[in-house]
Amino acid sequence: MSLIAQRDRLIAELEPFADHHERFQYVIDRAKHAPSLPAELKLDAFLIEGCTSNLWLVPTIENGVCHFRCDADSLITKGIASLVCEFYTGASPAEVAATDADFLATVGITQHLSPNRRNGLTNLVGKIRAFAKVATPA
Repeated sequence: MSLIAQRDRLIAELEPFADHHERFQYVIDRAKHAPSLPAELKLDAFLIEGCTSNLWLVPTIENGVCHFRCDADSLITKGIASLVCEFYTGASPAEVAATDADFLATVGITQHLSPNRRNGLTNLVGKIRAFAKVATPA
């Protein structure tokens, strides 16, 4: 699925909520069902700097497409990071490197984050796109 289609799918999933409290509750509920990283992957090398809580990102390339797994010790952080990872997973490195996760602003998530959480989200997206940039064939 292209990132445009993935973006549209996630917007359609998140838009129906009447206000940001309901939307965040949905993101938290999603996080409760998201897979956790095994303890051996919760390494400093995978830790995203600048976030209020601990957030780990494990990026890989399989069969020419990007895959991203994450975990956090806060449900809201894990939920938002899971949405971002879901958005980018399955796309080519070139597409990931060239695309921002702007769907979060479209549905009103970034506007209601604390500055520290927003900083962590920015760093997460930056780390994902930097990984993809390095993995993009010349």
